[in-house]
Formats: sequence, C-alpha cells, structure tokens
Amino acid sequence: MAGWNADTAAGPVGAGTITLVEGTSFCISLPNGDIHPEFPHGVFYQDTRILSRWSITLDGQSLEPLAAETKEPYRALFAGRATRRDGYADSPVIVERLREVGAGIQEQVTIRNHGIEPVQCVLAVRAEADFADLFEVKEARIQRRWEETRQVEADSLSIRATWQDIRKGIHVQAPGADVTSDALTYSLTIAPHGQWSTILTAIPSGGDAAGPPPPSFSHSDGDGLSPRDRRRQEWVAKIPKLHMANRSIERTLRRSYDDLGALRIEDPNHPERVVVAAGAPWFMTLFGRDSLWASEMSMPVDPSLALGTLQTLADRQGTVVDPISEEEPGKILHEVRLDVSSGLSLGGKHIYYGSVDATPLFVTILGTVSRWGFAKDTIAALLPHADRALDWIRNYGDKDGDGFVEYERLNPRGLINQGWKDSWDGINFADGRLAEGPIALCEVQAYVYDAYMARSWIAYDAGDEALATRLADEAAQLKRRFNEQFWLPERGYYAIALDGKKRPVDACASNMGHCLWVGLVDKDKAPLVAERLLSPEMFSGWGVRTLASDMGAYNPASYHNGSVWPHDNAVIVAGLMRYGFVEEAQRISTALFEAADYSGGRLPELFCGFSREQFAEPVPYPTACSPQAWAATTPIQLVTSLMRYDTHVSRGGFWLDPALPDSYGDLHISNAPIGGGRVTIDINDSVPSVQGLPDGMVFHQGHRPWLTELVEEAGLGSKATKMSGAGQQASKRV
Repeated sequence: MAGWNADTAAGPVGAGTITLVEGTSFCISLPNGDIHPEFPHGVFYQDTRILSRWSITLDGQSLEPLAAETKEPYRALFAGRATRRDGYADSPVIVERLREVGAGIQEQVTIRNHGIEPVQCVLAVRAEADFADLFEVKEARIQRRWEETRQVEADSLSIRATWQDIRKGIHVQAPGADVTSDALTYSLTIAPHGQWSTILTAIPSGGDAAGPPPPSFSHSDGDGLSPRDRRRQEWVAKIPKLHMANRSIERTLRRSYDDLGALRIEDPNHPERVVVAAGAPWFMTLFGRDSLWASEMSMPVDPSLALGTLQTLADRQGTVVDPISEEEPGKILHEVRLDVSSGLSLGGKHIYYGSVDATPLFVTILGTVSRWGFAKDTIAALLPHADRALDWIRNYGDKDGDGFVEYERLNPRGLINQGWKDSWDGINFADGRLAEGPIALCEVQAYVYDAYMARSWIAYDAGDEALATRLADEAAQLKRRFNEQFWLPERGYYAIALDGKKRPVDACASNMGHCLWVGLVDKDKAPLVAERLLSPEMFSGWGVRTLASDMGAYNPASYHNGSVWPHDNAVIVAGLMRYGFVEEAQRISTALFEAADYSGGRLPELFCGFSREQFAEPVPYPTACSPQAWAATTPIQLVTSLMRYDTHVSRGGFWLDPALPDSYGDLHISNAPIGGGRVTIDINDSVPSVQGLPDGMVFHQGHRPWLTELVEEAGLGSKATKMSGAGQQASKRV
C-alpha cells in the first residue's frame, strides 16, 4: 500500500486563486471571489470546509474578474463586472467584494453604476457547506456522509448537518435579502453614478437549533477595526521596525512579518501560548518540524513564538509505543489535526508522530531559546522534556545501535520518508534508485549532534559539568563517525543518507548544507561542500536545488528532486557563513530576494528548479503553499545570517559582524527584542552600532563564540571532544 503522501502535494487549486489566512482558518477562491465545490477551494475552519460554495451572480451571470488584491493576509478586495444584456462589451456595473477571513468570513459587497441611466438588477448569493475534512478536499476524495437540513430565518440561512453523533453548522446573514433555502437575493435599482452596499457574514456554529455563536467580525470599539485588525496592530507594535535602503528587500521582509503574524495560532489548551502554523492552504496547524524551524528562524522578530512552540510540543510529547500513530516515549509529534474526522489523516489519529527530525530539533531550539533571556524556571520546566527527547534518540531513534538515528515507518498509512524531504520518492541514489530503510539521513545526524551540544551547554550554564562533558563527548563521537561513514571522497560531497544495508545513498543533494549549519562538517571537507552546493548542477540561479541536475532522479518540477526550497537555502546560507564562505552565502541570499520580486515580495514554499538561463523568472511549483511558515521566515534568516546576528543573555553578550552585500544598502532596525528589552540597530557602510541594550549586556563586533571554543575554555570533554573542534570555527554556536 502506498503511503499517505504517494502523491505528495494537493491537486492544483487553479491559476489566479486567492488564499487568505488567519490563525487556523483560511479561504481559497477564484479570481472573481467565487468558491465552487468542484475545485479544492472553500472556507476552512478547524480543518473542516465550512463553505464549499460561495458565489455571486448578477442577473444570473457570474462576474467577470477584473482585479483581486490581498490587502492583509486575511483580507482581499475583488473587483468584477457584469455582462451587458444588450451585447455591448463594456458594462457600467462594477461589483466589489471586500472579504475578511476569521472564524468564517465577512464580505462587504458594493455595486457601483458608472452609467448615466438607472440599472435594475438581481444579485443572488448561493451558499453550500459539505463539511468535508481538509484531507478529503486536498486529495479530491470527498465522502458525502452528512445529513443536511436548511432553515430560513428572516434575513439569514442556517445550514446544519449531522453524522453519527457529530453536529456541524454554518449561519449565513444577508441583511435585507429575500432568503430561500436555495439562495439569498436582492432586487435592486442602482441610480446613475450611484452605489449600493451590504455586508454578508458566514459563521460556523455547532449545528444545533440554538442559533449562531456571537459574530467574530464585530467592530465593537467603534474604531472600524475588526478583531483581526486589532490582532495585527498588536503584532506590528510588538515586532521590530525595519528600514532598508534596498526597498525591494525591505518589502520582502515586511511581507514576511505580515505572513508570520497571520500564521500564528493559539494552543487551544493554553491560549496564552502562540505557535506558528506550517502554512496555507493545507497545513494551518501545528507541525513539529515546520513550527520549530519557523520559530528558530524568527527569533530576532519574536522569540516568544519559539517558547510557545516548545511548550505546546512538550505537552504532546510521546509517552507510549503506538505503531498506528508512530508515537514513542520522548518523541516529538509530526502534526496535529483538529477535526473529528481526522481519521483520514496520517496514521488515522489526531496526532501523528512520523517525523525523525522534530525530536532533535526540539532540543536544538530549546538551546536557542535558553540564550534569549527567558526566566530560568521557564527553561528549567522544559529540560525534562529535552532529556526525554535525548532518550528517544538513544533508545528509539538509533534502531540498530550503530550510533546514527534512522527511520522506517511503523504502519502502511504512515509517511514512507520522515525527514523534511518526506515525499515517497525523496531519498534516492545517484542513479535514481529509491533508498530502502531504515534510512539514516545526513541532516538528521546534524540535528542530533546539535541537540547534544545544545543540551551540553545548558548543563554547563547550570553548573552541571559532568552532564555537559558527557553530552559533549557524545556529540564528538557522532561527528567522527559521521565524517568517516557519510563522506564520499571520490565524489567530494556527503551522502544524503545511509540505507538499510548501511550503504551510502550517493545522490548529491542539498541536505548536506544543513550539516554546515551545525558545524558537523570537518574543516578540510567544507570547501568541497561549498563548491558543490554552488555548482551549476546544484545552483539554479534562483537558489540551491534539492537534487543536482546530473542525478538520475532529477526533475525540476518535482517536489523534492530538483526543486528549490527557500528555507533549505536559508539553512545553507547560515552554514556557509559559519564556515566563512561569505561570497557564496551572499550569492544565494541575493538570488532568493530577486526571486521574491516575481511573487509580490513573498517567497513560496518552493519553486521549480529550472535554470535561470532557461527561464528569466522563477517557475512556480503548481501546488506550493503560500504563505508558508518556513518560506515566510526565510528572508529574516537570510538577513540575520549575513548580519551574524546573535545573543547570549546569560553571558551578557550581543554580537554583530555584518557582511551584507553593497546592493542591500544601509539598514535600520528598531524595537528589536533582546533579553526582555528593545534595542535599535544601525548598519551604515557595513559598520554596526547598537543602542538600548539592557543593563549588563555588551555589544561585540564579531561572531558569537562557538560552543567547542567555550567547551575547551571551560575544560569540558574528553580529548576526542576537544580534537573535534580544534582548528576550526565551524561548530555550532552556543
């Protein structure tokens, strides 16, 4: 039986579609604003499609789309025109739809008559709700099992449905409309150069007869702002304010801030905890790997996102062995699904644990969070979870005791591949043959190495030198084994993995760039890795491909076998900077910012790997998520990597050593969070300055000390530990 992701991505949503997102809710529609059930479109709330049809006709005719513009991530303005009944091309009637998504949608419909004669028309709104599970819609396998009833109440329509003991509903309000069970209609006369307007609202309900819940679109404060506007205002006030001489890059960074704000969701059990959803349209939920990566890359914008993500994942850390959900003691989840019918999702349960990298990344991100000035008791509360994660690495992750963490799915519905390249064909040999498990990915060993080092330094910071030494030794031994067994000397790069027979999977892939990020690569091998990553076979001109073009499985229009993923490139840029390959890092970063110009300043989840010489613009991948958390935080990571931006509050240090390309120009950042305070950063002619550091903190121009340097300084670790970091600057920073 094929895995859940045998056809990894969803079917195409269609050209010109508009996606709006706010928290766990999102909306996908046609360019004229209509939603039709035959497409993977709709209004989704808590993983359920609560509106499968939402369409407007004027005199029985669909609107011709003229323009659609996203004003905020949760709001868009559509403009369309009616077809003239007398056959003339240009109609004087323009229909505008200002839509906002939240717990449902609200839409202000305005009809403008630009003619010199009155216009009589009938506006009809049709609403349908199939309450399909998100996975059903995504994969076009909708099962119609709901029993539906419709109730007309004055100027509103309630659609209710039941299945077994589950009830769902949607309440549509159309003030002043003539409402039937089929449509909500307005018979109108629009004066010459006049206009007419109304506000339509569709809000989910529990499906009972008690009526709809309180509206989620009220403007109760009289300021004309919706709850989403106020939430966005609070977010904008909280995050850094940025000005850059290069206005194009500034636009991309601000778009990243907006998208990151829209992708924030709350832990339903702890509303004060805010985490990052993986991406729209299909992954508006907590993902272990995705949410951890996004929060790591957004630390300079809002470190509380990383803390909330860690706390939320810790509460759901594995406790038992369950082959169906792939849960194991200490393991960090892969994804959470909210709806009652989430039996359609991975493993058939609400929480699925089929991820090999989320667990070590959890410890790594805790190491980062521990440096940013959170209260010691807050960090201490998470340490038992980090230690259980390390126990999972030793007892379950390393299945055969060879010192490497590998994966193999535990049930036929689980993911075949469980690293970030989780498509069914994502791990292959140079000749294109698929690797067979258990599979030990190169980047997973990097994350495990980093987890040991991060936890080692937390222990040292707390005065536990014995634990710090033991963990540093484990990291050093892993680094030695890795460089012996994954390095391919005849090819000059690292194997993407070891297969079930411990053979190197010899494809040239981007994964090895993640090994640079944590300092797992031996110093003498780093130049060859950098050269290969920037070779014509790997670098498309827009970014580093996931797989080299001379590999047997290469396909520039595939999900993981030749495409370009922005977040992957951001990690590579950080790794190149750590090893001193500044020009190479600048080249990749600049290419990605230039790619963002072709999509309104927003980087998508991925784009195709066609060469820039072949196509003058990045070729979109048809089903890429946008906005997507990794991609939204990529521009932040690119700039902060080139700034060499870092802090360690307990050591009283803040570090900058900028290497921004001249084309980026000067940079001014205010309201940047550091150690509970807010600082202002200026980079003028590559010279940095910092104002407003909290008491006890000192600004250093240079890179933050690498962990191996501090381990040696502290006298921790065995001879092997010290040798693993000797003579290089390329170990993970504290």
